[in-house]
Amino acid sequence: MTKVTVIDSIMGSGKTSWAKEYMNRHQKSKRFLYVSPYLDEIHNNILIDCPFLVEPDSKLGHGTKLKHFKELIAKGESIVTTHALFRLFDDEVIELLRDAGYILILDEVANVIEKVEKVTKQDIELLLNANKIEVKDDRKVNWLDDNYNGVFDGRYANIKYHAQQGNIYLHRGLMLFWTFPTTVFDLFEETYILTYLFDGQIQRYYYDLFKIGYTYRSIEKMGKSYCLVAHNPYDEGRSRFKRLINIYEGKLNINYVTDGKVKGNELSATWLKNASDEVIERLKKNLYTYFRSCGKSNDNLWTTKKSMKYRLQGKGYTKGFIPWTTRATNDYQDTHNLAFAYNLYMKPFEKQFFEDAGVKVNEDLLALSDLLQWIWRSAIRKSKAEPINIYIPSIRMRTLLYQWLNNEEIKFKK
Repeated sequence: MTKVTVIDSIMGSGKTSWAKEYMNRHQKSKRFLYVSPYLDEIHNNILIDCPFLVEPDSKLGHGTKLKHFKELIAKGESIVTTHALFRLFDDEVIELLRDAGYILILDEVANVIEKVEKVTKQDIELLLNANKIEVKDDRKVNWLDDNYNGVFDGRYANIKYHAQQGNIYLHRGLMLFWTFPTTVFDLFEETYILTYLFDGQIQRYYYDLFKIGYTYRSIEKMGKSYCLVAHNPYDEGRSRFKRLINIYEGKLNINYVTDGKVKGNELSATWLKNASDEVIERLKKNLYTYFRSCGKSNDNLWTTKKSMKYRLQGKGYTKGFIPWTTRATNDYQDTHNLAFAYNLYMKPFEKQFFEDAGVKVNEDLLALSDLLQWIWRSAIRKSKAEPINIYIPSIRMRTLLYQWLNNEEIKFKK
C-alpha cells in the first residue's frame, strides 16, 4: 500500500530543513532517496548538511548516472539525485528498489505526464490498423506485436517500450501521453513530497487519476527543530507578506491593450503569440519604464513565456530573466524588483486528459502556485524576508496573488 505524505507548507517554513534533520536523525537505520530539481541545490545545500548521501556519477557508471545509480541501490547506499534521473527509472531500477526499504523524499513535484512528441493522429491510426497496438477502456495502450524490432518504423520503438511498461495512454484518438510508472510509488517504505499548494499540482491530478492515496502535513518550527504538524492552509501566516509585496497598480497594467479593453486571457500563451507588434512593443516599453523607476539593473528579475523573451527584453533588465518554472534555488535572493509578464494556463490537452477521466482540475490554483514559486526566488525568500516590488500586467494573475495574500480560497471553476 502506497504511503505518500504531502508536506504542503508555505515557502520558507522549513520543508528542506525538516528533510535534512529527518535524514540525519535516521541515517544509520533507514535508507533514503532524496530527489532535488537542481544539481546546484544538491551540491550547495543537501550534500553539505547530509554528507552520507551519495550522488550518482557517470564516470563511476561507465558513462551513465543511471548505471551508477543502480549500483548504489544494490549496495544499499542512501542516494541524492535530480528529477531528471528520477524520471528515467526503468524495470531494473524498479526491481532493485522492490523490498529494499528505501524512503523517498521528493523535493517539489515531479514531471509525471508528458505528451509523446512527433506522433500524429495518422501514426496512431496506422498502428491500430496494423494491429501493433490496442486501446483499453481506461485509454491505456497495449503493444501487441512482440516481434516488432523497429523495421516497420523505428519511430515507434519508444512507444513499444513504454507501452509494454504500461505507461502509454491515448487521448481522444489524437495524441499519446507518457505517464510516470505508478508502481514506483509502491516501492518505498515511506514517500514524502515537499511542495506548496499541492491541490493545484499536476502530480495531485495524476495521483487522483491512478487512485494513489496521500495525506497532508505541514511544517512548524519548535525550538531549534522542524516538526510535521496537521495541515491547515488558512493558518500559515500569509498576511505577514502583505506588507512585503508591493504590487504595481497603474497605467502600465492597461495601456498595452487596444482601447483599454482588458480581455480575460490577456498575456496567455495564445494571446502573446497572436499579439500585434504594436502591443508587444508597448509591453516592452512598460517593462523598461517599470524597471527604470525601480533602480539598479542587478536588482531586477523578470519572466514571460520563453519564446517571448527576446521580443520583450530591454535595456536594464534583460540579464535578470529566469524561466517561470524556476524552483528550489537561492541564486536570485538578492533581487527586489520583479516583473511577471505571463498569464499561466494549463495546456488544454493536459487538462482534458484528466477531466475526461473525471478528475477535477483547478487551473487558477496551479497558476498561483507557479507564480508564488517564482516570486520566492527573490529577496522575500531570505530567512529574514525583505520587501519586494512586482509588476504583473495580467489582471487574472494579479487577482490570484491578491486573493492568496487575503487568505481567500481559490475555488474550482465550474
